[in-house]
Order: sequence, then C-alpha cells, then structure tokens
Amino acid sequence: SLVSYDKIRFKNVFLKTNSISVSKAEISAELTIHTQTKEEVIVQITNNNTKEIFESIISVTPEQSEYQVPFSIKNPELWWTHNLGDPYLYNINVELLSEGYQKTSFTKNLGIRSIELVTEKDSIGESFYFKLNGKPVYMKGANYIPQNIFLPDVDQDDYVKLIDDVVNSNMNMLRVWGGGVYEDNFFYQLCDAKGILVWQDFMFACAMYPGDEEFLENVKQEAIENVKRLRQHPSIALWCGNNENSEGWHRWGWKDGKTEAQKQEIWNGYDAVFNHTLPQIVDSLHPSVSYWASSPKFGRGDKRYLFEGDAHDWWVWHDSYPFEHFEEEVPRFMSEFGFQSFPSYETIQYFTEQNSIDLNHPSIANHQKHSRGFSLIKEYMERDFPVPTKGDDYVYMSQMLQAYGMTKGIHAQRRAKPYTMGTLYWQLNDCWPAVSWSSMDGLGNWKALQYHAKKAFENIIISSTQTEKNVAIYVVNDTFAEVKNTLVISHLDFDGNTLFEEKNAFNSTINSSEIAFNYDISNREFVKENSFLKLTYGDAEYYHYFSKPKNLNLKNQPIDIEIKENNEGFSIRLASETLQKNVFLYSKTKGAFSDNFFDVVANVPKEIQFNTTIKSKPDILLKTLNQFVKD
Repeated sequence: SLVSYDKIRFKNVFLKTNSISVSKAEISAELTIHTQTKEEVIVQITNNNTKEIFESIISVTPEQSEYQVPFSIKNPELWWTHNLGDPYLYNINVELLSEGYQKTSFTKNLGIRSIELVTEKDSIGESFYFKLNGKPVYMKGANYIPQNIFLPDVDQDDYVKLIDDVVNSNMNMLRVWGGGVYEDNFFYQLCDAKGILVWQDFMFACAMYPGDEEFLENVKQEAIENVKRLRQHPSIALWCGNNENSEGWHRWGWKDGKTEAQKQEIWNGYDAVFNHTLPQIVDSLHPSVSYWASSPKFGRGDKRYLFEGDAHDWWVWHDSYPFEHFEEEVPRFMSEFGFQSFPSYETIQYFTEQNSIDLNHPSIANHQKHSRGFSLIKEYMERDFPVPTKGDDYVYMSQMLQAYGMTKGIHAQRRAKPYTMGTLYWQLNDCWPAVSWSSMDGLGNWKALQYHAKKAFENIIISSTQTEKNVAIYVVNDTFAEVKNTLVISHLDFDGNTLFEEKNAFNSTINSSEIAFNYDISNREFVKENSFLKLTYGDAEYYHYFSKPKNLNLKNQPIDIEIKENNEGFSIRLASETLQKNVFLYSKTKGAFSDNFFDVVANVPKEIQFNTTIKSKPDILLKTLNQFVKD
C-alpha cells in the first residue's frame, strides 16, 4: 500500500483490558501513531454507552510509534456467551486532536471479559477447560470451515445466517479450522455481538512446514498481522498453532523413508514455528488469551488422549468402531469427531441437475471425497438402522444415522462433566455441495444432525445410560444457578399406554451432571422393542429407547397433518395413534422448519413452524422410520 499523511498519522488503536473487578475495569488504549514532528496532542476517549469522556495529553515524537492512554469503566457489564448471559459490548470512540482539530478517530467495540484455558495436572492426567469471567464453561459447538471454495462468493447475509444458525443451535463456541482461512472481520464481529467464542487455529494443517529463515519470517509477519487484527474481539478464546501436524508426524507414517538427519531437520522446522515463533507472538501481542501448540495434544494411537488435553476421536468412522465407543472412551475435551451423511434433497438435485434422487448418478460419486465413505455409511447403517433401497429413502436414513451416532457422543461427553468440558464436532458447514461430515450442507440446509445437536446442546438436558439391569437418568445443568424441578419418568408402549410412571423432585446443582434417578429394569416385564421412556424435567424432554432403531417394533400407520397459515408462514400440527419415530418433513416450497427428524408420541399432538415468505400453502411431505419396519 502507498500511504500519505500530513505531519501525523493515527494508525491504529487496541483497547486492552488490564483488570476487572465488580466496581471497575481498567482499560488502556494502546495507540500506534506516526509523526514527522515532536508535538503535544490530545487523545479523547468517549464511552458512548455511558457518555463519559476521558482526555489525555501525550507527547509524540518521530522516534516513537507506540503509546498508552489509560481509562476506566465503572461497574462494568461483562461479556458472556449468549447461553449464559449478555454478550455486552461497549462502543468506544478514540480521537486524536492536534491544534484543536480532529486528526483521526477510531471506533471500537469493547467486550470486557476474561478468558482462560485451564490445563492443570490432576490424579487422572491433565485438565483442559475454559474459564469465562472466572467460571468454568462447558463449550458446545463445531468446527467451522470456509463457507465457499470461492471466498468472494460469501457475502454478509451468508455470515449472518450461519452465525444465527449457530446461536439457534445452542452452540457457544466455533473452532476456525487451520486448513481454512483467517476469516473476514465481519465473521468475528458477529461472534462478538451474538455471544459465540472462537477457537482460532493459525492456518497450518495436516503437514510439516519448512524452517528456513525466509519462511519463518513470512510466518511471523502473517501471525503478527492476524493477531493484531483479531485481538480486539472478545470472541477470541484460544490461539492454536496447527491442526493435526504433531499427530501426523508421530503417528501417520510421515517419518517413513527419511534419514535421521532429515527427520531432525523437519522437526526443527516444526519446533521453530509452533513452539517458538507463534507462542512468542501471542504472548507479546495478546497475552490475555492462551496459546495451544497443536490440536489434538495426543493422537488416538496414544492412550493419553483420553486423559490429557484435547482429543480428535476418529476410531468411529476411520477405524469402523461402533457408535458405542463414544460412550466407552470419553476425553477431557473433544475438539473433533464426526460421521458422514448425504446432504438434503435440494442439494443433491442441485449438483446432479435431476429432479429425482439417483444414488448411481456419476455426480454422487464425484461429490464424495473419502475413499471409503459410501461403504462406511452402509456398514454403520446395517448395524443400527434399516437399509432402504430407494435413493431418497437412503439419503433420509443416512442423515438419521449420522444424528444418532453423533448425539450419542455429545450426550456421553456432557454426562462426563466436569471431567469432560467441551464438545466441538466435525463439522458445522460445507464449502461446496457434498456427501460429508457437516451438519449443514453446502446450500445451508440443516441436516438431521443440526436439529438433534440443537436439542443436545441445550443448557439443561436429560440423558441416560443403560445396562442389563438399570437405566441411569442424568440431569446435566450448564447454568450458574441451581435448578429445582420434578423429574417425570413415564414408561410407555408405542400405543401410548403407561406401563410405569413416577415423579421425583430433583435439585440440579450449579454447572453439574448428576444421576437423578435409577430405573430398575431387571424385574419388570416388558418388551424392549415395543416401549420407551419419556423423561421430562421442566422444559427438558428426552426419550430413551431400549433397543437400536432397526430392532424397534414400530407400526406403519398414517400421521394426521393439519396446516394453517400464520404471520411467519405456516403452523404444522401432527398427530398419530402410535409412536412415529424420526419424522422428517420436507417441501419444495423454500423455507425452514423449526424442528425436524423428531418423534411424535402416540395421542400427543406436536406442532412446529414452517417459516417461509411464500403465501401459497406448501406441499408438506414426510418420511418416518415406521415406513421401514420389518415385515
């Protein structure tokens, strides 16, 4: 760039929070000023929220460019994630006045908060959790990748929709994956305003990098530029050096065929970038946020992955482990785990340019980039679900399979709190229309996983585990308040008949996961394939099934649907005389369902909203698991 200025240039300002108490937050405005002459200037800081004005006279000289001006905010409102409080932002204007004239001004949004990654040795290994404003917070979210392979095609509306979807899905953290890009400023502004924390990878992934002087200087300047650009955002919670580089070097055979000298040279390059250059930059420019060298700390081939640091658990999918593995081995913080499914009908029709769903169409194979992807989906489907033959049925079943397996993992991780303090699944979105691990497809449509993750990420959930003799019923509470309510356990058959019911008062303690009730099934006479537990605790509701979906004795009976127009689109009321499992609604009318892939209990109507700007009555179609019952 070519920059010209007359005598003095106010280049930038960073509002740094130095200390926070209930009565006062001490802030310093760190200014970058270039000047050709020595003079006194006035720095005027205006807090637009409180209308307070602070003025300070400073002497600037050509030999110095960095200056600090302190100010304070009384009784500060803290910035919180949206699920725990208000992501409060102060609007601060900083002006440089010289000889009575405003030279330049900067307006910054300041979120007052502390964020800390806590990694402390304990009797099991080493913790990994975040404290926000001094309180441990369970992180719920996903890994984020660029929204389009052609970056300029992503506009502000795309960012708004995606972050709104994240908030609506009860997520409070996104991991910006190291194989993508440092995102546009608008992305981080939305995260600030909407109360979403960002785990920010530096852009290094799945490779070893050079360590020569020229490359290290390039890395240094890139990191300085991005840390300075993003450090004002209260959403930034962590700087992470790379994605899976350490695991790849130690476990994936990258050393094969290398001499000892070559191995040492390659590792020296890694050490220089991730253990020296990047942490030094974060420590000097953004010390209030932690640096983490590599995600994961240990690969799944190292048994320490369960006891220390963050984990990428790919035993499920890559190694074909059953979904029950998620319940058997739970790490301290799950920063990656995933399973594939097909995208929506709309997306498949978009890239095949056909109105029907034909899985043998050549475009289907072209939009699957995992060599074993199709065979793995089929293998897992045969274990747990019916395997349809029609293309549209198979797409539906693949999404149910993904949601079933992934929410099994989410629930297991949340039950393990405080041992486990985070769930970030792979992956939130797609950069093109594909068969992939995403919960929202390449056109932004929610898959079944997104709907199920929304429920699994609520602040208060009911969860359960089952043995031969017992169902343990948990209440998980992510809030900072004790919750007192009644747990209702209803054992129902699929026709709605009550086999057992009990109500128990239960106090859920602050920020906890506790067993609220043990339901003894050892001496009860019932058919596991014909019944389920309906569990409620206040607004929280959960259904526990005793058998895998493919073994349930569901009845293939019709569902009554009633559609009524309202201000937002249409309300849809569904009712059935038998349990309807995994009801999937779809329509050619463009719009969004408030819920989908849900269960309808016998004789208990369910109402959802179809938001659309189209005024004509939509053609609502549906599929349910009941349509695939055994003959």
